[in-house]
Amino acid sequence: MSYRIGSGIDFHQLTEGRDLWIGGVKIPHYKGALGHSDADVLLHAICDAMLGALCLGDIGKHFPDTDITYKNIDSKILLKNTFDLIEKRGYGIVNIDSTICLEKPKIMPYVSQMQEAIATILQISVNDISIKATTTEKMGFAGREEGLIAYATVLLNKK
Repeated sequence: MSYRIGSGIDFHQLTEGRDLWIGGVKIPHYKGALGHSDADVLLHAICDAMLGALCLGDIGKHFPDTDITYKNIDSKILLKNTFDLIEKRGYGIVNIDSTICLEKPKIMPYVSQMQEAIATILQISVNDISIKATTTEKMGFAGREEGLIAYATVLLNKK
């Protein structure tokens, strides 16, 4: 096969006293995502999408939250390590489509920075990275600002 597609999803609780990292960018907010790593939901969803496209399991298999090595790790490192796994199998990224679900803060002012951070790591153009955001209209845990969600779809091609 010359093309492979994968999807990823990630959830994290929001809590006071943590930084909010989304797409490799620190977003000013009074709450941050809770997790073993820096809890960057977007980068985690992209990692899962890349791994899924090649049937390599999920982010937890490769970077388990039981391993102290990954405690508070910058998720950009996880993204780079995942990309290395993809490249070793002879694949590159065609494009990424993603959606982040959260009530606050508004992230659109930071999207171009996120695209730059991701593009640099994955060696693709910012024009190949779609990052969208939506609220859940105050419904559910995301609507109550208790957590956030990211979805990602990644298309890979054989080099």
